[in-house]
Amino acid sequence: MKRAWWKEAVVYQVYWRSFYDSNGDGYGDLQGVIEKLDYMKHLGVNVIWLNPCYESPDKDNGYDIADYYRIMDKAGTMKTWETLLDEVHKRDMKLIMDLVVNHTSDQHPWFIESRSSKDNPKRDWYIWRDKPNNWRSYFTPSAWEYDEATGQYYFHSFAVEQPDLNWKNHEVREEIYNMMRFWLDKGIDGFRLDAIALLAKPDGFPNAADPYDIRYLTNNPGLHNYLREMNERVFKHYDIFTVGEVAFVSPEEGLKYVAEDRHELHTLFHFEVCDEMPSWEPLRFKQIQKRWYDALWGKGWNSQFLNNHDHTRQVTRYGNDKQYRVESAKLLGTMVHTLPGTPYIYQGEEIGMTGVRFPSIDDYNDIAMKNKYAEEVAKGRDPEEVLKSLQPLSRDNSRTPMQWDDSENAGFTTGTPWIKVNPNYKEINVKQALEDSNSVYHYYRKLIQLRKIHPAMVYGTFHDFTESDPYIYAYTRELDDDRLLIVLNHCDNPNDYELPSALSTYTREPLLGNYADIQETGAVLHMRPHEARIYQLK
Repeated sequence: MKRAWWKEAVVYQVYWRSFYDSNGDGYGDLQGVIEKLDYMKHLGVNVIWLNPCYESPDKDNGYDIADYYRIMDKAGTMKTWETLLDEVHKRDMKLIMDLVVNHTSDQHPWFIESRSSKDNPKRDWYIWRDKPNNWRSYFTPSAWEYDEATGQYYFHSFAVEQPDLNWKNHEVREEIYNMMRFWLDKGIDGFRLDAIALLAKPDGFPNAADPYDIRYLTNNPGLHNYLREMNERVFKHYDIFTVGEVAFVSPEEGLKYVAEDRHELHTLFHFEVCDEMPSWEPLRFKQIQKRWYDALWGKGWNSQFLNNHDHTRQVTRYGNDKQYRVESAKLLGTMVHTLPGTPYIYQGEEIGMTGVRFPSIDDYNDIAMKNKYAEEVAKGRDPEEVLKSLQPLSRDNSRTPMQWDDSENAGFTTGTPWIKVNPNYKEINVKQALEDSNSVYHYYRKLIQLRKIHPAMVYGTFHDFTESDPYIYAYTRELDDDRLLIVLNHCDNPNDYELPSALSTYTREPLLGNYADIQETGAVLHMRPHEARIYQLK
């Protein structure tokens, strides 16, 4: 298997507006990221993924870009961004930028021109039709918005303020490639490509048999031609890392994006877990991991994550954030960092931050949630029941401010935070975690260090010994003489695990565990609630 720096990376996602506010305006900013770089370096990560900070009216928290070449005022200035890049590199870390090329803001000069008249030269830069089909968007009941000035509808896969670009237009693609080179020439180390599976649209936009099954938005014919062209024109000329956000994709289809002989992307985020598994389903999770491993092993590269800015905190969603929060957070981290693929840490995950339940829809900022709430209430559903149903998977669960200490607003800002702070910040915060040698934070440091020491955690084969066990997840990672056994009891109760004969002949050396001691040497492991162990086999 080919080795590469990005395969060995541990990526830390910075949702900057909720990370650290350096000037007291209530929003995190790039200067705040600079001031916390030593914190990330101490954790051990070596790649920072920065969420969009381009000029934007901020209807969707920066994913509606109005100018690809400017930094939005909330984030800072281009000079601040350049300082950030320099400081990241000084610490021997790398920076990848989040980039949205499926759509722009409706305030982008391209769209302003496009909607000005039917014969404007940029009319065909976006998608216009006389009549809409029955498609829904991710955020609204229709993917089409009527424009009174020109009497046509424009297409938007997300909010009405986010019109989709027409990737069939050669001029659009050239402009995008020029913009990508602009940032790469500044010295960034790659891109996280938002909604990249949506670039291609089907000819004629036929009606969907079930408009609520929005898979029709993604993976349409022609998409891989665009990605190969993107690689040929831009990516292959730089030593960078590219990861694409790819929804509704099978392992077999996913391989097309990342196969090393296809020259498209380096790796991808698939969402068979986060989008399609609302709560913990152990047997299904194991099946997903095996299917993706079997499809990609030796051919392409996977990513491992359980939360991000779009998906609620992993310890709340897939663990136990109350009775076993610390143990559960450590177990989930162990799993993400030892399964095949590049691990991602979403800010705050490393201290075991949890999801939140705000009492009113007015406390939420998530545009997808607010639109869905309005749609359901308009149908006559009880507002309290609608709110309750939407809270668990609201994107704001993971967007509450980073909890730095137990001072007002969790040390995030001296002003009024743009979104409320999770009330549990006095118990869960970085200051507390740094002072506690048994904290989730220090456990993550050890996990990351193990990955640097043991190449099997990166390049090793994967074998699951517990495919049908609903509680124990036991698997090996092996590369030459480097053999690791990972055993996880993802359960609120203790469970025994008897080692299979294939493993019982090895001597086990404990490398890391989320309880204070690992003393067992026999063939039966007595696993405590949410216990995680990593052994070296000799």
